[in-house]
Amino acid sequence: MSARCVTLDSNVLVYAVDTRDPAKHHAAIALVTSAANVRSKLGLQAIGEFFVASTRKLRLPAKIVHPRVEDLLTTFETFSHTRIALSQAAALSASGRYFFWDAVLLASAEEAGCTVMLSEDIADGARLGSIVVRNPFGANGISDAARQVLGL
Repeated sequence: MSARCVTLDSNVLVYAVDTRDPAKHHAAIALVTSAANVRSKLGLQAIGEFFVASTRKLRLPAKIVHPRVEDLLTTFETFSHTRIALSQAAALSASGRYFFWDAVLLASAEEAGCTVMLSEDIADGARLGSIVVRNPFGANGISDAARQVLGL
């Protein structure tokens, strides 16, 4: 499977700074690095969630996380949500299909032209319009699906 455009969920970004699970940490670093070398975009929402999770849950100092946010903003083209994406997300959440913020990110990524989202938090194979979710983590690091998407 080749992707026209890849996006990463915040959990991938968080694992890239979270050293508690070395296998996922190293895989996430490779995923972020590889995504930067293919056509990819990051949601501003995912970058914001990364900052909050890194500083609140991981308790990393903001002065350490801030430069990583700046690196992401410099490295990747970004997208944000629109009124249409919020409306679609509310409908999807009301139907029980997705959690609201997951649906916002998916709908926004799809609007931005992404065709694959790498996420551990949304069910592998889930679809929304032209975007499909793939779990980037496998038993031995990066999943086969993520390897295909990123050309590894």
